Amino acid sequence: MNSIDRTDLLLEKANSYLYANYGKRDTILVRGDGARLWDSRGREYLDFYAGVAVSSLGHAHPALVQAISKQAAELIHVANYFHNEPNILLAEELCRRTGLARALFCNSGTEANEAMLKLARRYFYDRGQPERTRVIAFEGSFHGRTMGALATTGTAKYREGFGPLAAVTHVPFGDLEGVRAAMTSDVAAILVEPIQGENGVILPAPEFLPGLQTIAREAGALLLVDEIQTGIGRTGTFLGLEPSQIVPDAISLAKGLGGGVPIGAMLCGAHLANVLAPGLHGTTFGGNPLASAAALAVLKVLDQERLMERATELGEYFGSELDTLVSKYPRVLAHRGRGLLHALDLAPELPVKDVLAELREQGLLAIVGGQNALRFAPPLITTRTILSEGLAIIDRTLANLSL
Repeated sequence: MNSIDRTDLLLEKANSYLYANYGKRDTILVRGDGARLWDSRGREYLDFYAGVAVSSLGHAHPALVQAISKQAAELIHVANYFHNEPNILLAEELCRRTGLARALFCNSGTEANEAMLKLARRYFYDRGQPERTRVIAFEGSFHGRTMGALATTGTAKYREGFGPLAAVTHVPFGDLEGVRAAMTSDVAAILVEPIQGENGVILPAPEFLPGLQTIAREAGALLLVDEIQTGIGRTGTFLGLEPSQIVPDAISLAKGLGGGVPIGAMLCGAHLANVLAPGLHGTTFGGNPLASAAALAVLKVLDQERLMERATELGEYFGSELDTLVSKYPRVLAHRGRGLLHALDLAPELPVKDVLAELREQGLLAIVGGQNALRFAPPLITTRTILSEGLAIIDRTLANLSL
């Protein structure tokens, strides 16, 4: 059976057996190397979305492959009734890098956010304030699809049909006065992303995060920061919040932490270290040796290959070239970004799905952001040559669609 016949057979099986909750394309990806991917028909693509900011080291990075292979040959999983060495070392490393005190591991970003939300509720319950359950979150935010995280996600279409959900007040992103107005005695926490990735790479004003910290502290509420998309060097610093110099009560990490191996983490300050006592929270696979070893390898490569510095340097080049496209094409309205997380806003008459489809035909994979924006999050191991190659495809695609 040739590759075309096999692809058609597999797609037929996919349409018969997979739940249709994703708008999958008729493409089966089979191999990756660095910032490139190949499908089952032999077509090559530049990867400018990294599995939605997950494949931080690109594909088949030798250090990550070696770490996973070595750990798989030794110990893949143990129950959380026992410690395992990679997980202890990973907890130490993440606490050292963030300045927080404790790490709780899970399998995904939405689980890390669920842990933060449970942490906030239990914290006030233990303090004799069980009425403090409400959360302030932000319009356009994305925190996950489980019931607690879904309640905080600030896009109504994701919540529709799944209510009633937990009490959450959504305020416009960047609106400090709106947060102050929403802050009452029943608020347990403010939950915020340093940059809204899903919403089209929206960057707040510099005073926004420090302002949130001030409001939270004055009200006695917790400040929770969702670093799922912005963490692990994506924006040029280990955490996206670092330019603001705030110290939140807790943060969530996932996506790029495992370089493609599923892992999430909640980190919190010392004052929250004993809130989730034994039996109050857990997960079967959280902190398993395999995922922990993968994350340790990612962090090591992040330093050895200066990937955060590279994200800053290449991000400036990439952003400057995207600004040029804004000037060149009237239907490309704006560019936003930091590090290696960027977006191009498109005019309504240039539907983002059409542009993504054409980019894919031209050999580049990107993703939607917001209502009608192209979102780019290439692997952190990308190079100026790869970015230039991708920019040429983006330019050519926009030119073709502008005819």
